[in-house]
Amino acid sequence: MAKGSTGTILAFIFLSLLLTAGLILSGGIFLIILTLLSWAFSLFVIYFFRDPNREVPPGESIVVSPADGKVIIIEEGQENEFFNGDVKKVSIFMSVFSVHVNRIPVSGKVTYFNYSKGKFLPAFKDDASYENEQTSILIEGNKIKVLFKQIAGIIARRIVCNIREGARVEQGERFGMIKFGSRVDMVLPASVNLKIKLDDNVQAGQTIIGTY
Repeated sequence: MAKGSTGTILAFIFLSLLLTAGLILSGGIFLIILTLLSWAFSLFVIYFFRDPNREVPPGESIVVSPADGKVIIIEEGQENEFFNGDVKKVSIFMSVFSVHVNRIPVSGKVTYFNYSKGKFLPAFKDDASYENEQTSILIEGNKIKVLFKQIAGIIARRIVCNIREGARVEQGERFGMIKFGSRVDMVLPASVNLKIKLDDNVQAGQTIIGTY
């Protein structure tokens, strides 16, 4: 199970047990339906917080995906705050059925971290990248720097991020999650050779996004 998920899982199981006890004592069709729905949702929450082990592919000059999900945007553009020039942007949409544990895309030092409150627009909308609640993280490695954002979605109301500015991080290590549907955006140097295409399904810490 994902780190930090125990409390949420236990809360749903406890509620389901209370409803089950009530059902045993009093019965009733409404309570039967409510109890069944509660247990079904408890099982879904356990499934949602799964955290499978992942092995980072071999190679020193690779960028791996920070999230599980579907590639919904690939575009070229400008980024003048950190890259001061041309970049490539990749957006990964995480549905409620995706593994929601996020992983580090490249080894290096976290040189920028910022949390911004915001709206909760559907994560697949373009405006979500700028208007939704999000964290922005810049990692600088020996030969590359990568900026990525954890962006909350219409259901997700809590971003979990366990790293801060100044931290040393390793490629593929877990650093947080976004609960119940979300999105992760990546900004990469224009020189990165992308290995993914639109609509590809990617896995955090395992799928190679690009090489440099």
